[in-house]
Amino acid sequence: MLALERRNEILRRLALSGKVIVSDLSRDFSVSEETIRRDLEKLDAEGLARKTYGGAVSPAKKEFDLPFNLRKSVNVEEKRKIAQLLSDIVSDGDTIFLDASSTAIFAVGQLKEKKELTVITNSVEILLELSDMAGWNVISTGGLLREGTLSLTGTTALKTVQNYHADLAVFSAAGLDANFGVSETTEFNAAIKQEMTKNSEKTILVLDHTKFERVSFARVCAPSSLDAVVTDQEPSEQWTKIFKDNNVELYF
Repeated sequence: MLALERRNEILRRLALSGKVIVSDLSRDFSVSEETIRRDLEKLDAEGLARKTYGGAVSPAKKEFDLPFNLRKSVNVEEKRKIAQLLSDIVSDGDTIFLDASSTAIFAVGQLKEKKELTVITNSVEILLELSDMAGWNVISTGGLLREGTLSLTGTTALKTVQNYHADLAVFSAAGLDANFGVSETTEFNAAIKQEMTKNSEKTILVLDHTKFERVSFARVCAPSSLDAVVTDQEPSEQWTKIFKDNNVELYF
């Protein structure tokens, strides 16, 4: 295994469990503990991990984002189930805002069976995925390409979203909390999803069960602002009640 591949796997494990242990990584990768320490030092220097005694943990910074290729490899089966459920909600001819989340990428794979959709997105990955879809309208927000995330950012992207109206706004989030609501890792991520919500008839949050009870850096909206939540398993009784009380449709 190359050093880059090893560090990517370390990041994937950090995303899943929040911490890694030097001795465990040394054994799993069949390399010395000193090699693992050097890997962790590099990730720490890049702001992708925070070294601790005997290992490392996820960075404390709220605005931390995993590289897109790693986010796509986390909770894959959960995202596939969400994509299948979402496909049943979307109708032929719909206009849809799609964010640059890895969950949205899985959703696009299922939506390809639909006819004459219009998709407005700030995701470079989705633009490439839909480049051969005959009969569809695929609109890029434009903007500044954000390093590592394959998302388009900045005022240009925001203005494009403001200039369109959609049937559905479909986006994921970094966290969902009963008090703080839907939240994202950066102010821009939050802002573009807020605009999608404002300019659509129906707002659909798509996120797997690991995002519940999490708070990230920037608030997107309250749970009451959502029209539907699509997730991979039945939420707790508390969340079921919150959604029911706020007339939020729940799919799992």
